[in-house]
Amino acid sequence: MSDIKAKIEQELAEARAVCDANGSESPKCAAAWDAVEELQAEASHQRQTKPKNSLEQYCDDNPEAAECRIYDD
Repeated sequence: MSDIKAKIEQELAEARAVCDANGSESPKCAAAWDAVEELQAEASHQRQTKPKNSLEQYCDDNPEAAECRIYDD
């Protein structure tokens, strides 16, 4: 996750530089900010992913264990 944060910071700096050089109404400025928005959306998506609890991790490693059996009704 820290890798994506660093990438967002880098893209923010680049977007500011592009907009300062080309003007805030330029297509290059808009494209630079679009890249920032996409990275922020990805970071948000990664934060929403629910981590597995200890039982789920155990069952991933030991699917044959009695605790991990799934019974059909």
